[in-house]
Amino acid sequence: MNLIKVSDPKYAEFIASSQVKMALETEDYKLNYDTVLKGVKTAISDPNKGIYYIVEIDKKPISCLFTVLEWSDWRSKSVLWIHSVYVLKEFRGQGIYKFMYQSLKDKVQKSDELAGIRLYVDKRNTNALEVYNKLGMESEHYSLCEWLK
Repeated sequence: MNLIKVSDPKYAEFIASSQVKMALETEDYKLNYDTVLKGVKTAISDPNKGIYYIVEIDKKPISCLFTVLEWSDWRSKSVLWIHSVYVLKEFRGQGIYKFMYQSLKDKVQKSDELAGIRLYVDKRNTNALEVYNKLGMESEHYSLCEWLK
């Protein structure tokens, strides 16, 4: 298994459809596929917006996640945020996300530029919370507050 950094737009449709499925499954939120596809293609073409990663089995993508950097003045380093994680249903429970997370954690540990990993999760997504907590991620320290147009 390899964690593949996406730079090829051929993965855009898989990633966009994954995002739409993830939002519906975890938050009962219906995203507009065309808008998401446009956003995915934009990010793939401009890595400053973030980086997508996928895992493939037999050259077929089975999971994806999106990472963005956030500058931490407290640490004088960037924090890697994991966004939009999705694993195809038939591959869940097989350690795919654990593999993706560990690959990113290894990257952070080897980097002098990165301070750690963060993600946010809908509190109703108890399955994801359980996975993240088993991997050693805390869910007690901060709560996310937001305003979105």
